[in-house]
Amino acid sequence: MILRELADAFGKFTKQRNTDDIEVKGLEIDSRSVKPGDLFFCISGFTVDGHLFAEDAINSGAVAIVAEKELDVSVPVIVVRSTTKALALAANVFYDNPTSKLQLFGVTGTNGKTTVTYLLNEIFNHYQKKTGLIGTIQMKIGEKTFDVKNTTPDALFLQKNFRKMVDNQVNVAFMEVSSHALDLGRTHGCEFDIAIFTNLSQDHLDYHKNMEDYLHAKSLLFSQLGSGINREYPKFAVINEDDPVSQYLIKSTAQQVVTYGINSKKANVTATDIILDANGSRFTINVNGDKWHVASKLMGRFSIYNMLAATTAAFCAGVPINVIKSALEKTEGVRGRFEPVDGGQPFGVIVDYAHTPDSLENVLTTVRSFVKGKVYVVVGCGGDRDRTKRPLMAKIAVDQADLAIFTSDNPRSEDPNQIINDMVEGIDKENYQVILNRKEAITKSIQLAKNEDVVLIAGKGHETYQIIGEDTFEFDDKQVALEAIQARKN
Repeated sequence: MILRELADAFGKFTKQRNTDDIEVKGLEIDSRSVKPGDLFFCISGFTVDGHLFAEDAINSGAVAIVAEKELDVSVPVIVVRSTTKALALAANVFYDNPTSKLQLFGVTGTNGKTTVTYLLNEIFNHYQKKTGLIGTIQMKIGEKTFDVKNTTPDALFLQKNFRKMVDNQVNVAFMEVSSHALDLGRTHGCEFDIAIFTNLSQDHLDYHKNMEDYLHAKSLLFSQLGSGINREYPKFAVINEDDPVSQYLIKSTAQQVVTYGINSKKANVTATDIILDANGSRFTINVNGDKWHVASKLMGRFSIYNMLAATTAAFCAGVPINVIKSALEKTEGVRGRFEPVDGGQPFGVIVDYAHTPDSLENVLTTVRSFVKGKVYVVVGCGGDRDRTKRPLMAKIAVDQADLAIFTSDNPRSEDPNQIINDMVEGIDKENYQVILNRKEAITKSIQLAKNEDVVLIAGKGHETYQIIGEDTFEFDDKQVALEAIQARKN
């Protein structure tokens, strides 16, 4: 592609020179990955400024640079207001607008994003559609899976891989859309057809100024559905009407709004006759006056909400309710999301990604609803993240569990002792222990548990690593729990 074609996507008020006859063979944001013929974008990140690596990119063969300021270099420089936005525009053009060639679902909210995308993937596979998925745990293109670094990766990664999906005849794709990605413009150029909101509770206040700013970032997914009305290919905003912020989100979109809920009488899709127990959940889905009984292996009230979100979105996309029901009843759940750990022990062990006050309370409430013995919870808080949620997490743990064991999560650059001090400050109960070493904390909880007790290991879920300082170590809560169970048997 000729550089001029890409530069034109940035608008008329960009500063550019000598862009007519330069052929661009690829786009890149990491100077270490630049190949001859690439166009290099200088992205100003949280810790690294890409402008400092422009010369390295040129030495590796970059034919031009996109930057936010003039640079004294030997190749053409295109100066734009935002290289992040320019990257999204260029990637969309370079890969020929791939999201216009498939049906794209975006899921945002504090909790439930991963589960909803996986439920949708199951539903559409049952509907005989070839699917793609980009989320916290992995990326899927058809039957192939790939690792991902961020909940919503950068625009270059997205457009490149949506292109791969199109080339592999993927019909429909599902993506977790984080507030960071929306705020930073990583999803610019993505043509969403159905946007889904799960819920909003405290998280990411290390990045967002306050909850209002966090909510505004989430609302961008719905406003970016656009104002055009296409009767042949209608767009939908699917919103949890039980959440207090639902009206704000409803007002943020010009597209058709379809709501779901358990408590709201106005919701379009509802769940009634709910029965929750240790074997899963049973409920009736009410859609357009029709009722369908569902028996799912997924436990907890929060799972009902996730299934309602997926049901509503799939129904809007034309999937028959009987197909949706079949998929919901067959799904086994998602790795690290209320996942049972079975080592043949006479007590329950559950691994869950709960890392916000709301999600921790949800999973502990669910455990309480069926446990016959005591509840033990192993939980910590991540370093270099929202400090204000730490005492909230600890209070929920001691209020809901018989014993809480506070430990390290991903302390990153922070002192693990200080993180724990932040958590326990103000706690007036004594039903907790502090064991900084996460492996020792999990092992201790397994040793304490007796018949009919339940151990909840919260915070990391599917993650198979722990970040301490600048180092990343292999660490899998589920595997550590299985080893502790085996050691106890021996």
